[in-house]
Amino acid sequence: MTQPPSQQPPQGGFGAPQEPPQGSPQPPQGPPPSGPPQTPPPQPPQAPPAPQTPPPGYGYPQTPGQAPGQAPGYGYPQQPGQQPGPYSQQQPGPYAQQPGQYNQQPGPYGQQPGPYGQPTQPGYGYPQQQYPGAPAPGGPGGQGGGNSPKRKPALIIGAAAAALLVIGGGIFIATSGSDDDKKPVAEKSGDAKPSSSPSVNEGNGNGDGRGADDDLNAGRKKGEAKILWLQKNDVDLPGNGADVYGPWVVGDTVVKGMYRSVSGYSVADGKQKWTLKLPADLCAAPSQPTTDGKIVIGVENGTTDKADCADLQMIDLNTGKAGWKKSVKKGGLFDLMSDISLAISGDTVTVGRTGNSNAYRVSDGKELFGNQSGNCQPFAFAGGPKLIAASSCRTDDVENPQHQIQELDPVTGKPRWTYRIKRGWEIDRVYSVSPLVVSLKKDKEWSILALKENGSFRSGVVSDKGDKFSPDCGSAFAIFGKSLDGCTGVAADANTFYMSTSPDSSGTARTNKVVAFDLNTGKSKWKAAAPADSMVKPLRMEGGNVLLYVEAGYNKGGGIATLAPTGGTPQMVLRHPVSTAEIESSFYNSKIVYAGGRSFIASGRVSASNDKEELQTKTMMAFGN
Repeated sequence: MTQPPSQQPPQGGFGAPQEPPQGSPQPPQGPPPSGPPQTPPPQPPQAPPAPQTPPPGYGYPQTPGQAPGQAPGYGYPQQPGQQPGPYSQQQPGPYAQQPGQYNQQPGPYGQQPGPYGQPTQPGYGYPQQQYPGAPAPGGPGGQGGGNSPKRKPALIIGAAAAALLVIGGGIFIATSGSDDDKKPVAEKSGDAKPSSSPSVNEGNGNGDGRGADDDLNAGRKKGEAKILWLQKNDVDLPGNGADVYGPWVVGDTVVKGMYRSVSGYSVADGKQKWTLKLPADLCAAPSQPTTDGKIVIGVENGTTDKADCADLQMIDLNTGKAGWKKSVKKGGLFDLMSDISLAISGDTVTVGRTGNSNAYRVSDGKELFGNQSGNCQPFAFAGGPKLIAASSCRTDDVENPQHQIQELDPVTGKPRWTYRIKRGWEIDRVYSVSPLVVSLKKDKEWSILALKENGSFRSGVVSDKGDKFSPDCGSAFAIFGKSLDGCTGVAADANTFYMSTSPDSSGTARTNKVVAFDLNTGKSKWKAAAPADSMVKPLRMEGGNVLLYVEAGYNKGGGIATLAPTGGTPQMVLRHPVSTAEIESSFYNSKIVYAGGRSFIASGRVSASNDKEELQTKTMMAFGN
């Protein structure tokens, strides 16, 4: 299974990055000194977002690329005694005492501002737009982007020569090597013919979901789960394949989308229940639907290379029925040149991208709010129990961005609080919405920030020396558009943040552990080892425990386990058969969902070198008792 690069949260002191061995990016290091958190005051009017130097293009996993104006990768560690990281200019030690006060203390935290942000102060902002950095060329765009080589980079490069273009932040997470045999292959294949509008195929109960062959369960041992079904691809894909969206489990249906269709299957036997055919490529989807099973996806507004990811389609995942459809309003000459990202909170779906944002009511498609006023503009959102916005503010220096994070009212879009990150640092991912845990990056540095419910500073995560981490946030590369949420390998409850480490060893004996961090102090509380010769990663919280996926390995089946909030030994709740370990570990960039006592493993991308091989590609597998 392809793994993201090893990373490491803060240790020691904050400072300039050190060049570690290639392919092992790690975040900044250093225990944050204590300081009283500040309650954010009301924020000033805000304006369009600051330009960001774009990350490498989206495509198949590869070694870390080089974003314009920076060295390859990011997340390399800082060493004790060096400059502080992303803490606020207005907090002592790196945290502020009061608004307007600057730290003057000597030592490793010195006179430099620390790594995390401060509440927004009235009048704080940068009035000038800036020129964008030229994006690196890439393959399909966006988080789970389209399926044909994108023309976006070339268009944006040309536009940058003619006018000032506001560019928002992007995410670059590279995967490690050693998985060449699982990489998708981009060669000639067929191309499906789209219909002119979404259409539903109710299905006949047979579909392409295939019950597990007797042979798959023949080798099952006592105590091991049953293979409920195994699916193979039945979609004629373009030459470079297609990303898979989902899976989402809604009642007795598991749903996934790919290329120009969204399909629902029975969780019990995998038989197709419905298929909604799309007029063009599926190009964006939120990580989760609404609580009643509604979702809004992004569909390209044409089938040529000039098409934008600009059409929204609501779908009832229970029935496969298409609801409202509308096109995102273009907010300027350069809008929609980046891919969009979608997030759902309550009955609101947000559409984030560089320079503009919109929100619509999921139930009826009514537009709820658009761009914010003032100098800062959201470029991406995280959904769920709260709506969190990552915003970029206009600055006069493309190499020194200004980001801020906000909680928004999902109906009105008005900020409930605003927290400003130190200049130069960018909001990378939201690992947890409630409690709020945020990943920050700056070139090759990485830091993790925890905020309180009112948006004030809570802690900065501090790892023990030698620990390295690699959260799995999906697609390895993105062009501009990015999803903030949806990462695995991380979980959080009210007072603890859980994160799995990178492998402790190589070869067939790879193993790792889960580290628990106290969100009030940022320090590690305990470490729990994975089962022998296995890798684990947190999926989410379940009944007060950490829900883990135990990865399949050489002659070792995977499974689902729980870990108590006090640590200890993971307890298996669903043990996958050893006899199908090879199949389980063959899914490319796999996505794992556990619901109703069943586990579902889906490939994150489907591709093959020819049509025959394409139809033999395994796409989803289900286990249960």
